[in-house]
Amino acid sequence: MTSSRRAFLGAATTLLVAGCSSDVLGLRRSVRVAVSWSGQELRAFHDVLDGLGKLDYPVEVVPLGDDISTAFGARSTRRPDIVMLPQPGLVPRHLHNLEPIPNDLADRGRAHLWAELLVHDGTTYGVPFKTAHKSAVWYRPSVFQEVGVQPPRLWSEWLEVNRSLSLAGVRPLSLAAGDGWVLTDFFENVLLGIAPAVYSALATADDPRPSREPQIAAALRLLGTMWSAPEALAGGVDRSLVQQFPDAVVEVFGHRRAAMVLASDFAEPVVRSFAADPDDVGLFTFPPLAPGAAAPVVVAGDVMVLPKPTSDDALDLVRRLAAPTAVDPWIKEGGFLVDGRVSGYSPELTRLAEQLSGPGGLLQFDLSDRLGRLGDINGLWRVLTDFLVRIGDRGSHVVPDAVDAAMTELRAVEG
Repeated sequence: MTSSRRAFLGAATTLLVAGCSSDVLGLRRSVRVAVSWSGQELRAFHDVLDGLGKLDYPVEVVPLGDDISTAFGARSTRRPDIVMLPQPGLVPRHLHNLEPIPNDLADRGRAHLWAELLVHDGTTYGVPFKTAHKSAVWYRPSVFQEVGVQPPRLWSEWLEVNRSLSLAGVRPLSLAAGDGWVLTDFFENVLLGIAPAVYSALATADDPRPSREPQIAAALRLLGTMWSAPEALAGGVDRSLVQQFPDAVVEVFGHRRAAMVLASDFAEPVVRSFAADPDDVGLFTFPPLAPGAAAPVVVAGDVMVLPKPTSDDALDLVRRLAAPTAVDPWIKEGGFLVDGRVSGYSPELTRLAEQLSGPGGLLQFDLSDRLGRLGDINGLWRVLTDFLVRIGDRGSHVVPDAVDAAMTELRAVEG
């Protein structure tokens, strides 16, 4: 999944510098940090760097946006010393380009959510920096109260909530279909909720073939029931298809043309910026798909990796950024979670942090990031976008044919 998820508060295409550039002044060589962030997130990262105090070396922050993976193949400019990789699933594909993480930091990469991606043949190749909870649904409690509904405890209850809102003249969902990863997030939550074993098997397969799994069609049918409901999507399919992630959040809390939006914890700054009433902000997490089942929790995150060859200064900066209090400035601004930490957040993010750290539930990393080309813009993104076009606002009777078409398209993508 590309890092457009990180660019939701504005573009930043120029090189930003913390300290002085040694390449220009001929002084001590700078530590170059490649990031995918822009806007508020990029500013928050600079606040984190500023909070580290005086360093013995300059630090250059290189915002690469959706092109973050090019950090491993830089030729015209010096390769970054540290990459804040928003796709942990890429780590296994770049082992030959990465330095092992020193022993004093290796345990961070061996935590329960990370080891499968970051530890290979007993060696750790990444340090977790930021965790993303991708099963969060932000909503306006005032609308729910006016219509007389409660946050759903089951998938079936969510469908009923949507019907009640629609009958009351309120569009239930704002959907950022312009960012395909939002569609994959929705699908992954459903699939994880009904078939965790299939989800896990696909995530770890050397040659994943989703079209061979009947549970994929079952997940599409369930998702189709929600997306096909008339009056379910704010602005209908046409607006949803061109709506980016931040716009979908603003649709709920700024324009107030929808009641809720599936959006990760990193949406919090947008929610807070546009909410007309700061007390009219609620959050629930993706509900179980059946009574007695566990709730799905899809997780993503950014990890610090060290392209070869590394330097003592780069290692020093990673150690400083990995310190428990280093990210406090970003946590204070909102929209930031750390695996294993449950304090210091807003009430909404505290709930998400507790779910990530607590027992029970189904925790799995973002599937589309682990499927390679099958999960990218020309794979699962496109399949789900076409699926939405076929069913949106048209009623559940169109879902079976749309599922068949989606499975056919998926087989073609697999090759």
